[in-house]
Formats: sequence, structure tokens, C-alpha cells
Amino acid sequence: MDFTAILTGMLSIKPASFSDLFSMHVRRPAMLAVTALVTLHSVPVYADSNTQVQASANISSYASPADYSEYYRREPIVPIPLDIEVNQPKAALGERLFFDTRLSSNRQVACISCHKLDTGGDDGLVMGLSSSAEQHIINTPTVFNSLFNFRQNWSGSVRSLNDQIDRSIRSKHAFNNNWNDIVVLLSKDKILVSEFNQVYADGINKTNIIDAIVEFEKTLITPNSPFYRYLRKEENSLTEVEIEGYRTFKELGCISCHQGINVGGNLFQKFGVFYDYLSERGDIKRPDYGRMNITKRQMDEFVFKVPSLRNIALTAPYLHDGSAETLEEVIIIMGKTQLGRVLSNEEVALIEAFLRTLTGEYKYRPLGTDTWETPSLSTSEVSQPRGEQS
Repeated sequence: MDFTAILTGMLSIKPASFSDLFSMHVRRPAMLAVTALVTLHSVPVYADSNTQVQASANISSYASPADYSEYYRREPIVPIPLDIEVNQPKAALGERLFFDTRLSSNRQVACISCHKLDTGGDDGLVMGLSSSAEQHIINTPTVFNSLFNFRQNWSGSVRSLNDQIDRSIRSKHAFNNNWNDIVVLLSKDKILVSEFNQVYADGINKTNIIDAIVEFEKTLITPNSPFYRYLRKEENSLTEVEIEGYRTFKELGCISCHQGINVGGNLFQKFGVFYDYLSERGDIKRPDYGRMNITKRQMDEFVFKVPSLRNIALTAPYLHDGSAETLEEVIIIMGKTQLGRVLSNEEVALIEAFLRTLTGEYKYRPLGTDTWETPSLSTSEVSQPRGEQS
């Protein structure tokens, strides 16, 4: 059975062959159920043709099969390129602005305030920092590898990094500012003005500020994780437990939503396919409705952009509401809500072992300080389930 062909078909809105689907039904009925839910009972993988084209171009630009077919394993997860071609002068300007608190109205918040580049690219908080007196309303997504997402934000409310920056500047929970004030303030910095004039013919303005930050964000990729090296066919890149964890990840159906170049970030899915976690949690608020806030369609209730799993060991707490404190906890929750099963102790540990292999490098240095030890597990062990049956 060519499971890669099935996933490729799903991502390109092309049907898998009948033989592949039949083989999946016979050999992997649980996987077929999850795949059917993605393709039939949830929102479309892409909301419209324009989004599909954009997402396809985003991935194909950096992950053409010609680049890796000879050197990499054929897997549903695609390796991140080691380098991205960028305009270095623009990226250098963008990096300066990424750390510049003058972008915020209170002169206290910069991009780096919520997106730490020495850990997971987020802020490690349940709810993100806010420039206003009000508490932020949602967990901060990672900025790392956001270039490869087909939409930005949990709800997929913006299509591009450019729009994301523009929205963040104007958001009361982020920079709470306006572009006129920003341009006036930055234009008083003679050094910055000179640097902009060297890179942009029309100097400092809203468009060029956004363009520079986006160019820097293109450099925020984290390749060369242990799993990347496994895909590259390097010997001893993963332990037997980690490889078994990846097999379990695929076997149980996690791969149906978490695949591609970002191990997610390329489709929408309902949170609570099999179990209504949010109703059990209670106190449902506007952000919990997810994509429905954008589309106003009932079918998009509790639907979110599937998050990337890259560097997930460093991005706790998890979920849009930050309610899962540990990687172990969120694996258990996702098993119940998205797979319809209570995962065993062994399954949870194996999946966690695999997920920790997705931590990559930034500027050729490993991210974070991950001291978690890979467990010694035997697949023949009798496993005890975690949690309660729904």
C-alpha cells in the first residue's frame, strides 16, 4: 500500500486510487476512518482554490521532489531545506525590527517578546503577552517555520506573513499601534533611515517595514533535527524507540493531519472529532469557536488550523487555550479527541519519543536545552491505558 500516495492525493485535492483505499481498509481500518474524517466529514483541506494554489506553491518552492527523491526516504513528512534564499540586507533590517520595541505603542513590546528564538519560537505562556490592560485571548503560536504554513494564526485568519505583521501591529493584544506613528518615530532614527535608503529606493514606510520583517522571518527555519537526519538516511540518527514511535504515529493515524514540510500547518481540522474536549472543559469563549469566527459558518465551529509539530518539545503549554501543560498530556488529549481512543502508556511514550526528534537547529545551533531521556521500551510489553474511556 502506498500511503504516501494517499496523503499526496489528499493534499493536492486529487483522489487516491481505489486499490490504495481498499488496501488501507483491509490492513489499517483505523487509519481509513481517520482519513475518511479528514476528507469527508471535516472542513476541506483547503478552503478555496486560491488557498490551495498558495499552499502548494509555498511547499513546492522549498521541497521539490527533485531535491530529495534520491537522497531522502519517501515519507509523508518532508524535510525542511537547510538554507532558504533570502535578500540578506533586507533580512538584516528585518532582524533589527524584530527586536525593536518602537513598533509597539507603549515602547515595551517587540516581536521577540512573544517569539523567543532561543527556545521554541513562542513565549511559553498559557495566553500570550498583551499590550493592553486586557488579558490575551489565545496561546501564542511559534514563529519558527511559519513560512511553510498555508495560513497563519490558530483560526487561519490571514493568508500571508505580510498580513500577519500588519494585523499584529494594529491588534490591541499585540503592538496596539498604527503605521503612521511608527513611520514618524522610526524616521527620526538617522542610522535606520540611512540603512533603509540603502536597501529600499523609497526608504522607510509601512510596506518596506513589513517586507523587511518578512524577509527576516524567512530565515526562521529549523532544519537538521534528528528526524531530518533520519529522512536523509544518516545512520544512527534515531534510536529504535524513536523509529518505533514514528511507526506508531503513522499507524494510529496522527499522520493524517500532521505531515508535509511542517508536520502540520497545511489544513484545517475540527478539534474534537470523536470527543468534545471543549464542552468538558467548559466556559467556552469566542476564541474556542476557531475558524467559525472568520467564516461565520456553523460547520467551522471548533475548527482550527492544524499546528506544526516541529520543535513541539519546546513549545509548551499546548492547544489554542494553553490548557495542556506537558507533551504527554497533549498526546493523551489528542488520542481521545482526534483518534477516538485511549492511548496506552507505551503508545504515549513512543509518540513522545518521536515528537522530540522534531527539534531542529536555528543558525546551526540546536534549539533549547531538552534534557528529556528517551525511555527504554519493549513493544512486547503489556501496556496499561491512560485516562478514562469516553
